[in-house]
Amino acid sequence: MQHLQDDAHMGYKKAQRFDEALSTLVNRFIPEPPGRDVAVVDERHDEALELARNIIEKHGGPAVMSDIQHAADLIKRKLLRDNGSPDKAVLFSNLYTRLLSQPVVSRKWEVLLFLHRLADSDDQGCEIVSKDDPGHGRIRYTDRRDSGLSNSHNELDDQTYRDAFATAGLPKLPTDDGRTKPSTANGGTPERRNQPRTAKQMRTTEDDDEPPANLSTTRMFEAALLRDLPFTLQGLSSTNLSFSSRNILELPNALPLPVVSILHTLAEPSLLYRSLSEFVESRDEGLVGQSLRSAIGNELRSYLGLISTLEGEIRRAIAVNTNGAQGRVGKVGVTLKRCVIWTRGATMGLRLMSLMIEEAKNKKGGQLISLIHSFSTSNGDPFITGFAERMLSRVTQPIYDVLREWIYDGELSDPYHEFFVTGQGSNDFVDDPRRAPATSVWEEKYKLDEAMIPSIITEEFARKVFLIGKSLNFIRYSCRDSGWVEAYSKEASRELKYGDTATLETSIDQAYKTTMARLIYLMDTKFQLFEHLTALKRYLLLGQGDFIALLMESLSSNLDRPAGSQYRHTLTAQLEHAIRGSNAQFNSPDILRRLDARLTEMEKGDTGWDVFTLEYKVEAPVDVIITTWANRQYLKIFNLLWRVKRVEFALGSTWRRCMTGARGVLASVNAKMNDDWKTARCAIAEMIHFVNQLQYYILFEVIEASWDALHTAISAPDCTLDDLISAHTEYLKAITHKGLLGSVRATNSSHREDAFTVQLHEILKIMLSYKESVDGLYSFSVAEFTRQQELAAKIKTRTAQGKWGLAEKDEDESNSPNPFNAKALMDRDRDTDSPFPIVSSLQSLPSDEESMLPALRTRLSNLSHEFKTRINNLLGDLAVQPDVDMRFLGVVMNFNDVYQPRKRRRHAAGGTGEKKTPGQGGEANLKREETGSGTVSQPDEKGKRGAGAVGTASKLAMGKGKERGEERKGTR
Repeated sequence: MQHLQDDAHMGYKKAQRFDEALSTLVNRFIPEPPGRDVAVVDERHDEALELARNIIEKHGGPAVMSDIQHAADLIKRKLLRDNGSPDKAVLFSNLYTRLLSQPVVSRKWEVLLFLHRLADSDDQGCEIVSKDDPGHGRIRYTDRRDSGLSNSHNELDDQTYRDAFATAGLPKLPTDDGRTKPSTANGGTPERRNQPRTAKQMRTTEDDDEPPANLSTTRMFEAALLRDLPFTLQGLSSTNLSFSSRNILELPNALPLPVVSILHTLAEPSLLYRSLSEFVESRDEGLVGQSLRSAIGNELRSYLGLISTLEGEIRRAIAVNTNGAQGRVGKVGVTLKRCVIWTRGATMGLRLMSLMIEEAKNKKGGQLISLIHSFSTSNGDPFITGFAERMLSRVTQPIYDVLREWIYDGELSDPYHEFFVTGQGSNDFVDDPRRAPATSVWEEKYKLDEAMIPSIITEEFARKVFLIGKSLNFIRYSCRDSGWVEAYSKEASRELKYGDTATLETSIDQAYKTTMARLIYLMDTKFQLFEHLTALKRYLLLGQGDFIALLMESLSSNLDRPAGSQYRHTLTAQLEHAIRGSNAQFNSPDILRRLDARLTEMEKGDTGWDVFTLEYKVEAPVDVIITTWANRQYLKIFNLLWRVKRVEFALGSTWRRCMTGARGVLASVNAKMNDDWKTARCAIAEMIHFVNQLQYYILFEVIEASWDALHTAISAPDCTLDDLISAHTEYLKAITHKGLLGSVRATNSSHREDAFTVQLHEILKIMLSYKESVDGLYSFSVAEFTRQQELAAKIKTRTAQGKWGLAEKDEDESNSPNPFNAKALMDRDRDTDSPFPIVSSLQSLPSDEESMLPALRTRLSNLSHEFKTRINNLLGDLAVQPDVDMRFLGVVMNFNDVYQPRKRRRHAAGGTGEKKTPGQGGEANLKREETGSGTVSQPDEKGKRGAGAVGTASKLAMGKGKERGEERKGTR
């Protein structure tokens, strides 16, 4: 009894709250007009409240199944349609979110549906009429959509159409309560539904309820088909619809064509489901392929859910039909046509998935993702776009998992090679002994596979991702800083998924900046990259002038000897002496211990100058930037600069001897050799000018300018390791190209030669040969001076004794060793201070006085002429170079137009060539320069020195005349 009282009390309170809420709602929608009588206002309020109560009490259940999201979308679309700005729609979204979070309200969907229909009350609902109207201020229920003619058949068709195309779900079956809809035509009231129908109307209705015999048979057979339809849609055979094979569905015979057409439409999802089910059950060697199967499986499960709902509705319809409808299944809401409409979206989805599978053959990873993404980007159908986006959210997850591990840990976990970054396995990755180990790790361990880049990201974005992971892997293993990588991974790691573009871009940008900054910091501080680059510039590019001068002075006596007599410990000792005696001693010990002297491969006839070179050793990970190729370039530049420095040192030594002897020994022989020494001093000054201009150009115009560009590139705030490698490579290429080491030309034999390198080496060898000949002339002058001094002393002694200055017995001294023969000059020259002996230049000269001096004069003249000829060829080549600095070098060397540059002429074969000059055949001896050995083969002096003999002087004169004639002909 107490429970009954409690229930009654609760019911009373609930009814009271309902009345209060409804009264408040009526007051809100029907405000009190100002100046009206209170009694009239209360009467209007009571009528409105009673009408609202009747509407709510007589309102049946909704025509569709509950879907709160669909109701919210309807309200939002109406707000967007009725208002110019989306502010009210945004406000509704916020209120809708708050409504979902309220656990007290249990029937949220019906509340939203009620509000939506209440918002449409302008079209059907209450209309307030003023007191002056016939209604005297009463509320009148109208239906403005009604045209005044009540047509129950049209209403039934409209309801069927709305039920069929409802997006919220399948319609509920109507309840058979014997009630009909109230007719509100012509302003009628709802009470007209209770008026009795006439006999004619009842007979018409009864006639409509009795179908013809053939129509009844068709509808009964439709009920049987509907009973089998859920099985057919699942790809299973049934009584009336059976699958004879994988792709064939057999239909019953003697069906009307409209029914056959409908069954053909329903057969499509059935066959597609069978093929998709087989695809899902198959195996795939790939994570993305497995994700595609999982996504299709989820879609198929959703499809089965639709079939389950459809089966429930069909069973309810058949149950209603069995209870009294007698074959009229369509009257209760389920027909084959409606099944086609209800499965239309699912059929489209199955069709899309089947098309994806068909085009996805032989595709994997990023290619498969690009295929699915193309459905979203190349189609304007919202359904196709949404379906592809939903598939991508599942299919891309394995790629995003690999991406996350790659950009946060530097590890590539891609067992099926589906990521756009590929790593070489232990069997494929073999260190090349000719390459630095760190270089192989950085350039060859991981590669970017552009074919596997999915279309959901750009190529620039993929390259940034590739660089992040490769840098982290390099920091972990090559830089041995795995602790920082692990700490960074724990701090910055976050989940990545498709559709969250803002988070992905932010993560990639932050990871890129952090990783690059850490890598550059390690290379700068821990591994002292920039100190190593500076040391290479100082020692291998001859930037440390005092060190190079002292090293050359201490090594000159040793390097004059044959290459076979050179010992590495001797060279190392002289290197240590040069370091201690120059400012190089103040450099870091770690830098100095990397500097070493070594000997290159030897060939017959090489001297120490040909095999000596400096070496700077670097270790991992610095060798990623200072690669093996870079070391060869440094060695190539050093060898050229070392030869130029050697020629400068040799010419300077000879020039000092000439200037010193001009005030002593040479002054005594001016009467006999004054013109020779004047010509020799002019030629040496000309050669010194050439060497100085060449050194200035290479050291300052080329190396220093390239160094400034390198320093600017590596100091950039967003510099990466790839930028460092690229900048250093461009630095060396600029030096080798502008430093006359990289220009290549093709000869008639299709052999590629370094044109400027060959010319420079020939010019340097000519200057060394000329220096040796001048030393020979100086030795001859010293011998002449000594002979005159000895003869004068003998005459003076004999005169003091009262004898003749010369006697007949002095003629017997002619059998003694000739003071002018080569051996005597060689023995005498050992006591001189020349660092470059003249042994080789005097071995082939005549031993008599009458022949030696003319031979020296001829040789000096030939070498001077050959030097000018080659300078003219070099200036002609420099004048046509596209680089401004190289053209400026030619201008500086020929600032007073003392030379006549010669342009190259075209041969008949189409190749480029140059006019032959004496000694040009020695270019082939420089083949070791291409390998960076740095050796200079001594020219074959036999032919040249033989050409200087008196007997061949006429041939040389003829050759010179012939060459001048060819030059004039080339000018014409």
